[in-house]
Formats: sequence, structure tokens, C-alpha cells
Amino acid sequence: MPNRTIIMDFLLMGFSEQGEFQLLHIVVFLMMYLVILIGNLLIIILVVMSNHLQTPMYFFLVNLAIVDLGSTTVTIPRSIVSALMNARRISYSECLAQMFFFLFFVSSDLFLLTAMAYDRYVAICYPLHYMSMMQWRSCFQMAGAAWVLGFLNATMHAGTLFSLPFCSTIIHQFFCEIPHLMKISCFDPKFNEIRILLFSTMVGVVCFMLIIMSYVKIFKTVLNMSSMASRQKVFSTCIPHLFVVCLFLGTSIFSYFISNSGSFYNWDEIFAVIYSVIPPMMNPVIYSMRNKDIKAALWKLFNQRIRNQITKLC
Repeated sequence: MPNRTIIMDFLLMGFSEQGEFQLLHIVVFLMMYLVILIGNLLIIILVVMSNHLQTPMYFFLVNLAIVDLGSTTVTIPRSIVSALMNARRISYSECLAQMFFFLFFVSSDLFLLTAMAYDRYVAICYPLHYMSMMQWRSCFQMAGAAWVLGFLNATMHAGTLFSLPFCSTIIHQFFCEIPHLMKISCFDPKFNEIRILLFSTMVGVVCFMLIIMSYVKIFKTVLNMSSMASRQKVFSTCIPHLFVVCLFLGTSIFSYFISNSGSFYNWDEIFAVIYSVIPPMMNPVIYSMRNKDIKAALWKLFNQRIRNQITKLC
């Protein structure tokens, strides 16, 4: 059996292992975080300040933006500071907190995407009953359930992992991630990997099946629409959401299996960026690109700010 030691802190190697990549790491991560911060904050501000965006669809979009901000804020800023100060050490408690909150936000993200699919299903398949079926009380309950389920999922994973003894302090990643923490456990990591993978797969499959079932019924309804304008309006709101779901699940599954295959060991950090940073960065762009309501609210806010500045100058 490997030697067990009382772990007080870990070393996050990640991109800092390659000195020539430190500057690139700082610049790229800073740019990505600024894009995520500005994009998601802008969506939150637009929805809060625009009366015509006070609908269930945009309520869930605000929740998604908060989750995306949270999942990246617990990982990227610390990674940038660590690279700037060449400080790779992270305490045991900080590592636990980082992993817990990252899992909490990512899990909540999946449950929110499922709730958003149901919202679109009701809006398109039962438009006359939409307001009665998607009352604000129901929306708050669905969003609250997503946050609570995310919390429970993170608690279970974090509790399971940090009850294990660790035989090493070196984590080859830029944040505390479950697969890498399992690799430095004193116990055979395969058992824990399989257990966590089975549970995560079960949750992911259930959510994905609910989303797919919603969209199958949505597309059946769309095909029966006689108006091309109505079809385009439906697709403009549904296709971005479906793309976000595929991006989130696809990058997560791809990154997990590839990073644990051993064939791409030196690329673990890249795959972690793919699933932890790219979806939150792309979500505001995807949802805003063909959304006329978001564009109209943005221009209204922009023009209002210009008029206010002109008034002050005059």
C-alpha cells in the first residue's frame, strides 16, 4: 500500500509547469474571463432593466448566466493570480471549496438547461396555456430545484472524494478537478472513478433524455406550422438552446473520457478549458446572436446611455 500522509495543501501544476506558456496562459485566461464576465453580466442587466424581457425564458437565462459566472469565477481568477505570482500551492480546504463550488455550478447548469427545455416545450406546444402552466411560482420552484439538486450533487461528490486519503500533493491541472484528485488517492482510483462516472452518467442521461423528448415534440409541432415566419421564430429561440446543451454535454463527456484515457495526458489542461470555460464564454453569444429581443434591449440601453451623456453635456 502507498505511504499515507496528512495532506495540508496541494500543488496545482497545470500550465505553470511549462514556463514558456505562463504569459500565454495569463493573457488567454484573462481575455476569456473578461468575455465571460462582460457577456453574462450584460445579459443579466438587460433582462433586469427591460420590462419586455420579464418572461420565464429570460428568467432561466439569467439563472444560467449566474451559474456560468460562478463556475468560471471559482477557477479562472485564481489560476491567473497563481501564474502571475508563480504560486502553485493551494490549501486542502481551499481545494475542497473550489471543487465543491465548481461541481455545484456545473451541476446546476445541467438542471437549468433541462428546465429551459421544458419551458420551450410548453411555450411552443401549448402556447394558449403557457402563462397558466409557467407561472412565476412554477419558474421559481424549477430554478430552485436546479440549484438544490446541484448543491446535493456537489455535496455527495465532494464528501466521497475528500473522505479518501491522498498519497501525493501534485495535481496536474489548473484547478482542483475530480479525476485528478482521484488519481492521487491512496486507494485504487478505478473503483471511485467507476462509481462517480456511473452516477454522473445516470444524471446526465436522464437530463439529456428529458431535453431530447422536449425537442422531439417541439419539432413535431413546428413541422405542422403553416407559417414560415412562425417556424423561423421558433427555431431562433430553440436552436441556440439545443446548441448550448450539445456544447455543454459534448465538451464535458469528451474532456472526461479523453483526459482519463492516458493517451493525451499532456493535454489534460486543454480539455479542462474546453468544458469548463468554452461553454460559459459561448452561451451569451449563442443566445444573443439571433435573438431580436436581446438585440432590441441592448440598443435601447445603449441609446439611453448616449442620450443621458448628451443631456449631461448640454
